[in-house]
Amino acid sequence: MTRFAEPMTTAPPRRRPARARRRKARLNPAYLFVAPAFALAAVFILWPILRSGWMSLHDWRIGETSHTWRGLGNYTELWHDSRFWNALKVTCVYAVCVVVGQVAIGLALAQWLRRTTWFTMLLRSAFFFPTIASLAVTGIVWKFLLDPQVGLVDGWLGKLGLDGPAWLQDTRLALPSLIAVGIWKNFGFSMFVLLAGVQGVRRDLLEAAMLDGANAVQRFWHVTLPALRPALLFTTVIGTVNALQLFDLNYVMTNGGPVFHTESIVMYLYQRGFVDFRLGYASAVAWVLFLLILAVSVLQLRLLRYRDDD
Repeated sequence: MTRFAEPMTTAPPRRRPARARRRKARLNPAYLFVAPAFALAAVFILWPILRSGWMSLHDWRIGETSHTWRGLGNYTELWHDSRFWNALKVTCVYAVCVVVGQVAIGLALAQWLRRTTWFTMLLRSAFFFPTIASLAVTGIVWKFLLDPQVGLVDGWLGKLGLDGPAWLQDTRLALPSLIAVGIWKNFGFSMFVLLAGVQGVRRDLLEAAMLDGANAVQRFWHVTLPALRPALLFTTVIGTVNALQLFDLNYVMTNGGPVFHTESIVMYLYQRGFVDFRLGYASAVAWVLFLLILAVSVLQLRLLRYRDDD
């Protein structure tokens, strides 16, 4: 008797439990926690940036109901504006000098104060104090200190038999004085960041270099400095971004003078936007500054980037 093979039946696909489907469709609670931050960033950062870009393409003035379309006219005018190029030069000179000065002094102090004692902790606090002071207050204090009539600096020079110059009124000394105050204000921040990097250098690498006969300078150059590359990158980028936005110090101390020798890009933007009421032109200046900061930051990230095989 022949048995016929039973027809093969395919099993129906297994359906996922309803609870698993509901879990997948449910909104991730993490998005709810970050939603307020995203909303604030969109309203107070992203929207003003896009709005300023739109305004930079118009002849936008305060008090006028209609604004004439200029396209790239504001940027063309900016290209031929000698006062803008002077402000750009002042800003770049200030940024380069202040960043190099604050990083160099901060690195030297970090290497000197790397051991933790009560004396080094006291000096760290003293050196870090200018960082937490307001820029406006710092500018007011140094304006009085450098005053040729009642300032302590010229007073001390007078006791030494020297004639103190007018620091903030001399076209040759105004910008260097501003740079010196900027370095004094910011080197404490660089010191603390680099101090953390110096204290994190592996002791076995330093001991191995010492056993190989390397002196203190060689150990610093070939062991400590390469290990500080992430900290140097951070302090350089943050310091450059802050320096390129110079406004408070020169507004309080010199108001851009004498004869525009300390006028920065942000001060020029303020003059065009909130004194001359040319918001479209000021927005074009702001976009140029934004692109400058972006380009410099990307360049620094590429030059000082850190890899695990370094």
